[in-house]
Amino acid sequence: MQYSSELVHTMRQALETVMASVPAHQSVFGLKAAVAECILNAAAHGQTSYDGLVSSASDQLQAIVAMLT
Repeated sequence: MQYSSELVHTMRQALETVMASVPAHQSVFGLKAAVAECILNAAAHGQTSYDGLVSSASDQLQAIVAMLT
């Protein structure tokens, strides 16, 4: 799937925002990649706003951490 440079920038900002909210004790190997995948999936399903992408990833964060630990 092709994304505009603007959307890629928005997705990167969303990723950094979500990762900044992760407490150090929950920062496990592979977390950033899994959160990025969640953001990509949200974008593929039509979510293109910064707030929407952050919300989509944040909603899945605990499940992702649990899966990776």
